[in-house]
This record gives sequence, C-alpha cells and structure tokens, in this order.
Amino acid sequence: MRTETFQFRTGDQAQVRDITETCAEFLRDGDDGLLNVFVPHATAGVAILETGAGSDTDLLIALRELLPADDRWQHRHGSPGHGRDHVLPALIAPYATVPVVSGRLQLGTWQSICLVDTNVDNAVRTVRLSFLTG
Repeated sequence: MRTETFQFRTGDQAQVRDITETCAEFLRDGDDGLLNVFVPHATAGVAILETGAGSDTDLLIALRELLPADDRWQHRHGSPGHGRDHVLPALIAPYATVPVVSGRLQLGTWQSICLVDTNVDNAVRTVRLSFLTG
C-alpha cells in the first residue's frame, strides 16, 4: 500500500471541492488497484458526484435544508449550528473507494471525487489517499 496526505484550504463557507486531479496525479504509476480517499475529520465527508453543472451547489443546498445551522443541535461550540457539521459524516461518509485500472480512476463520465466541508471553523482539511494493489 502507498499512502500520502494532502492539505486543502476550504475557507470560511461550506463547499464541495473537486479533488479528482489530486487523486489522478497520486496514481501516476500506472498500476491496477483501489484508491481509498479518507478525510480524518469529524466534520467533513467525501462524495462522488458531478461538479460544474450545479450538482455541487444542489448538494450544499440540500445539506443546508436537511441540516440547518441553528440552535437545535446538542453539540454546541464554535460557530452557530456547528453541531450539524458533526452529523454530516453520518450522511456523507468520510471515505470513498474507487477502482483504478492502469493508473486511471474508473469514474463515470461526469463523476468527480469531492471533499464536502460544511464546517466554517476549520479552514484547512487533510485528505489521505491510499492506493492498494493486488
């Protein structure tokens, strides 16, 4: 197994950040296997979805409606509604696994690997990429 961590600045607003190119570059060796993408944070997730055509924005809107940033949450510290950020990984897992053939991600035509972060209190996120070969 080969593994490496990468840092991404997500800033002060919720975002869906496409990290597909970073994943593709990590796989430059040309082997077959599985890429595991893992976010070691209690308030972020990894999603595979279409980006650039509005689906990323739609996801953030759906999360805002499903997990409003208000005072209903038992977990209370940080910015208002921060408790919702701790519920996010139960809905959008902090990991994804993608098949790799000859060093190329086997994603569908419109699929991208994305970091999903609604936590405005943590502006820098770590993503661990692990490549498993047979």
